[in-house]
Order: sequence, then C-alpha cells, then structure tokens
Amino acid sequence: MERSIRVLLADDYAPFRDFVRSTLQRLPEMQVVGEASDGLDAVQKAQELQPDLILLDISLPTLNGIEAAPMIRALSSTSKILFVSVNRSWDIAEAALRSGAGGYVVKSDAARDLLPAVESALKGRQFISPSLTGRHPGEPINDHREAIAHGHEVVFYADDISVVDGYARFIESALRIGNAVIVIVTKEHQASLLPRLEADGVDVAAATEQGSCVLLDATDILSRVAGNGWPDPVRCAKVIGDLIIGAATGVRGEHGRVVVCGEIASTLLSKGNAVGAILLEHLWDGIAKAYGVDTLCGYLWSGSLSKQGNPIFERICAEHSAVHSGESLGR
Repeated sequence: MERSIRVLLADDYAPFRDFVRSTLQRLPEMQVVGEASDGLDAVQKAQELQPDLILLDISLPTLNGIEAAPMIRALSSTSKILFVSVNRSWDIAEAALRSGAGGYVVKSDAARDLLPAVESALKGRQFISPSLTGRHPGEPINDHREAIAHGHEVVFYADDISVVDGYARFIESALRIGNAVIVIVTKEHQASLLPRLEADGVDVAAATEQGSCVLLDATDILSRVAGNGWPDPVRCAKVIGDLIIGAATGVRGEHGRVVVCGEIASTLLSKGNAVGAILLEHLWDGIAKAYGVDTLCGYLWSGSLSKQGNPIFERICAEHSAVHSGESLGR
C-alpha cells in the first residue's frame, strides 16, 4: 500500500483552504492532517505534526509566511514547503524561495498549477507558476522579472444601452476562450444584461453554477471596499483579492485567466465623489497588476465628464492602460 503524504495547510482564508483540500483529493495518497490560519499556529502545528508537505501562504497574521518558513525548517526539518500566494511580485517570490521553499504558486493560477507544484516539491524539484516568471517550471532563478502584464481599460459609453452592449460582448468573448469573468454592475444594468446574454446564446445559469461567470452588484461591492464613502486600501485588497481567488476556480481554458468588467468607481462617481472614484481606480490598478487580471471599466459619457478639458475625466483616463469610446459615440 502506498504511503500517505501528510499535508499541513496554512492559509487565513477558509474557502481557499477548502479549495486546496478538494484539489488534493485528486491524488489519493494526499492526507491533510492539519490546518493553520496564522503564521505562529503554522509553526506550532509543523512542530507537532511533522508533515511531509506544508502549503504556506505569505500574508498570514502574527507571522507572515516568509518569517515562519525558517522556523518551520528548524522545527520540522524534513517537511517540504510550497508557497501559495496572491502576490505576483518577483522580489517577494525570490524572498519566499530563499527562505527554503520548494516552489511558489500564484493563487489565481492554483486551479492549473497546484497539483504539478505539489508533485514537483515532493520530488525535490522547484516549481514556479509560469505566469509569474514567464519561465518553464524548474528553471533556475538568476534574475528579476516584472509581474505579469495586465490590462486596465476604460470605455466611455453614450447611454445605458451601449453600456449593456459593451459588457455583453466582453463577457461573451471571455467565456468563449475559457476565462472566468467577474461582472460588477448596477442592478439596473444587470437586469438588462442577463436577457441580452441569454438572447446571444450564453447559458448564464450554467456559467454561474460552474463559477465561470460571477455576477455581483456594484453598490454592494462598493459598500464592502469603502469606509465612510471613501475607498479603503485594506478593504479593497481583501475584498477584491478574495473575489479573484474565488473566481480562479472557474477558469476553464488551458490558458484561461480571471477577467473583470464593471462599474464600481463609476458608481462612486455618480454619487458625487469624483476624488474617491479616482482613488478607487488607482487602488484597483495596483491590485489587478498584482494578480495579473484584465479589467474593463465602464462610464457613462454624460454630466461633468463630457465637459471639455475636465480634470476629472483626464485623471480617470490616466489611471487606465487604454481609453475607448463606445460605438454609440461614433468612434
């Protein structure tokens, strides 16, 4: 009988631990013997359980993963460590690997990369998510690479009809190539978008059930990322990061990824908080870059935005990698 591989999961996000556990079940020899939700607990459980493999997050409370790894190696010297992190920074990945880990998996790629990384780590071979480095797994680390390129584009639409039309085309294209798409729009636009997608042959119910299409209310998400009407960097990182990690399990294509379309910032702008909208776009861009996520933001070309030389319009454009006008604007 094949010997069980005893695994410790160390991550402060319970749904992601659940995802990892269910993924590991595809390998019958894997046995999850413990879970930890902070760095100190991970060190203590590693000492107690002496697992064969530890899947370790970086952003852990008390001790982060990079701080915890050397302690774990000292207390459980035979345990192999595999980092699984949201962070796409090459500097962070190098620091994690120098701490003694056998690999580095980007969480948004975990549906594709986790099992190959586990198998490589157990065989003593290094694995790095290809989307982080652009290299083949196992290639040595000898230089620095930038984080994966991302797109953060904005479209200014003439009216609500063109908004819905633009989102529908984006969603249909994303699903066609196997991407998972997060759609964050107002309830009004969602009410028009759903029948439009169905009319175009998109089985929205099936895509939603499979996790490849995540439909969310912009006002609700805005309330979760803002405090007192202003975007909060910590909330933004947590809420948006969790959404991306969750959606990654719905990626279907071999080269699929998570993409987003929506109007959280434009919803904030419609409430009269132009500075908050610009700040939210800035925060989103940093988070999207960290995860390698493409985003399409939609704004209605009306009111103060349509004024010639408007600094708000110029600042919003400056926060995006590309600026477009909807077809109804006669581009």
